[in-house]
Amino acid sequence: MSFTLPDLPYAYDALQPYMSAETLEYHHDKHHQKYVDTLNDLIKGTPYENMELEQIVKESYGKDDKVFNNAGQHFNHTHFWPWMKKGGGGTKVPGKLQGMIDSDLGGFDKMREDFIAAGGAQFGSGWAWLAVKDGKLQVMKSPNGENPLIQGAWPILGVDVWEHSYYIDYRNARPKYLEAFFDNLVNWEHVEEMLEKA
Repeated sequence: MSFTLPDLPYAYDALQPYMSAETLEYHHDKHHQKYVDTLNDLIKGTPYENMELEQIVKESYGKDDKVFNNAGQHFNHTHFWPWMKKGGGGTKVPGKLQGMIDSDLGGFDKMREDFIAAGGAQFGSGWAWLAVKDGKLQVMKSPNGENPLIQGAWPILGVDVWEHSYYIDYRNARPKYLEAFFDNLVNWEHVEEMLEKA
């Protein structure tokens, strides 16, 4: 199986002013494309060639760093794009998700604060996550291309804190980027779809 770069679910300029067209062009067309191309090259003629992406992520972790890094980043970015939308963010969260946020994470405001703090505290490159593990929501963070799959969890929301995701727009002000992402871009409908798959 060979993987392809998914199309953005919106125009390059749809997320402005919170994420610029320039950022999306570089991040999607260059960075994500490179992960896809490298992964396809690496898995040719290997057992990974016949696996689904999630299986490659889990199977390669701790065994094949190059495959894992590119598979992880392809998985992460494939979901990152639809986790955002024009006019996203806000506190209107679907009912089932809101109930879990209240019971597992102490309410929306605390979840928002913990999610932004996780992204801000991730040293170097990585991701912040809202994930389901053992039937409960958790806020998590991970380095580089890692994700909750390798911790036995399922990601329902993630934000990329590699510098290529925000440096053009926010320079080194990662917390401002995280606040803008959460408050203005999160596509709660896609988060709900991911929750249904958990």
